[in-house]
Amino acid sequence: MKVLLGIGGSDDSMRALETTVERTAEVGDDLTVAIVDNPSGERSREEMEARVTELLDERGVDATVRALDGEPGSALVDLAENEGFDQLVLGGGETSPMGKIQIGNIAEFVLLNSHVTVTLVR
Repeated sequence: MKVLLGIGGSDDSMRALETTVERTAEVGDDLTVAIVDNPSGERSREEMEARVTELLDERGVDATVRALDGEPGSALVDLAENEGFDQLVLGGGETSPMGKIQIGNIAEFVLLNSHVTVTLVR
């Protein structure tokens, strides 16, 4: 499966990275990691790139790593659709005290606009 993982520096993104790389190591997906600028992300682009490289090396996974510019949600949707990805994976979703999922702006945009299957890792 051709998988696009979008990460933006949040803790959710880092969990999605770990989960997706683990799955890729097990099943051999064709993985591309797209790093986007997320104003609410806690990590810099350089920190994310370093963590991606470290994790890929640890797991022996060969993946493409790309940095995307522009509005993150649009950039992810455009890349996923224009390059024929089967799945777009994002970290997202905190559970509110009432048990409802709360997602960020990027994940919401992607969910509402992508024609590619979207998976949220929580």
